[in-house]
Amino acid sequence: MKDFSNLLEKIIFTPSRNSKISIISHFFKNCKDPDRGFALAILTGNLKIAKITSPILKDITKKKVDPILFDLSYDYVGDLAETISLIWPNKKKGKLPSLSKFIQTTENLNQKDIPNYIIRNLDIADTTERWTIIKLISGGLRIGFSEKLAKISLSHYSGKSLERIERIWHGLKPPYQNLFDWLDGVAAEPKINNHEIFHPLMLANPINKEKDMKTINPLDFCAEWKWDGVRVQIIISRNNTKIFSRNGESLSESFPELSFKSDNEAVIDGELLVGKNFTPSSFNDLQQRLNRKKVTSKIIEKYPCFIKVYDILFYKNNDLRKKSFYLRRKILEKWKIENNFQKIDLSEIIRFKNLEDLKKKRNLGISKKNYEGIMLKKINSAYISGRPKGFWYKWKRDPKFIDAILMYAQRGHGKRSSFYSDFTFGIWDHKNLVPIGKAYSGFSNEELYELDKFVRNNTIKKFGPVREVKKKIVLEVAFDEISRSKRHKSGLALRFPRISNIRWDKPTSEVEQLSSIIETFKIEP
Repeated sequence: MKDFSNLLEKIIFTPSRNSKISIISHFFKNCKDPDRGFALAILTGNLKIAKITSPILKDITKKKVDPILFDLSYDYVGDLAETISLIWPNKKKGKLPSLSKFIQTTENLNQKDIPNYIIRNLDIADTTERWTIIKLISGGLRIGFSEKLAKISLSHYSGKSLERIERIWHGLKPPYQNLFDWLDGVAAEPKINNHEIFHPLMLANPINKEKDMKTINPLDFCAEWKWDGVRVQIIISRNNTKIFSRNGESLSESFPELSFKSDNEAVIDGELLVGKNFTPSSFNDLQQRLNRKKVTSKIIEKYPCFIKVYDILFYKNNDLRKKSFYLRRKILEKWKIENNFQKIDLSEIIRFKNLEDLKKKRNLGISKKNYEGIMLKKINSAYISGRPKGFWYKWKRDPKFIDAILMYAQRGHGKRSSFYSDFTFGIWDHKNLVPIGKAYSGFSNEELYELDKFVRNNTIKKFGPVREVKKKIVLEVAFDEISRSKRHKSGLALRFPRISNIRWDKPTSEVEQLSSIIETFKIEP
């Protein structure tokens, strides 16, 4: 446990990416099994540990220290784990269990016995170890260390290529003994069934109209519509169908009607949409199907779904990812002819003479058919996981804007845990202010400092970690779409809202009314 705690502390206080890679590589090289496997699972978010809620953690701490002192400290520090680790009484003599032992014990304990086990360990832990324990048990570990960085670190210490590690990654399970045996050179590379696991997606870069447009040769690229749906990976085999989100989460149970079987096994890239006759309806309709534990026949009938496919990674036993987009497209077209599934449609290739011609077609598709924009894909590009530069571009519709009034603020996470960085904003409904959205991005660090200062100096009410502020600041909010929603009191919700500007100069009285926004954006009842 001590080694892992020290590792987390080093990662947090090391700004350099290369230095972080060096630190974690050294840890993997020297740490014993199965501790390093559990550490890897924790760092990559692939391990679920029995959780203790914040109220329980607060309660057990208030039995150890003065409750008023705790409340004042928590209000000042902002982060619960950090507060408890600092305020907990001086450690007692004893030795903490290893990381693997700690995890295995918490997994085997009854829920009611976990608090006492945590207390015993907090009593003998130092400050850093206490912070680690609380973060692990509360599920709140956010240290700015991505899964990608972990894979790079594994490659760095072992000498195995990142490509080979990523190729097998989603077929592995904690504590990754077969992975480390291979990386250490004592066993062969783990064998993975490519038709059973999720494969990391290739992503597009937002197009820079000034820079990228000058370098893109229309002869080297083809174009497709950018569909306003959910990116999915579909694995179709002889026995079943698996559907994964862009993050590798299974969506199969939420869409039971998307079940296909084929002797021509394939791993396919596409877009999940809702609509009839392969005509997409709004993203709001798609949301009615997402994250449902139970899917009724009524829901399926009201919101029928389908998939637009636009790439193929595996066909039968062949890995196609190193082949050009042009060849993959030809194979995908062949697969589609062989398997004429009613719920799968082939994404259209847009013909264009030049970029100006493509711009006209893009604008027409956005305005008339509500497409999200255009995808530009280099004809000779291989399928490379991540977001490689120069191969795929997304040319989305321009954002929309509204002015809104700052209503509530909440502390952020990780590096922002000491700042109020999550902001709820609203608009006028006659004389009442009603929430319409929440945003935590779009602003610079300097603007964050200004907003945080404003929140602290203009708080009028507190609701746990949330503060209500004086209605003095107007925020210019950028967003992609606006639609009806029961989530907010305004009855509206913004898709991908971000704060594009702080209108210190604008009076709150000049913010538009709800009725005006509904009329401006032609929002249907």
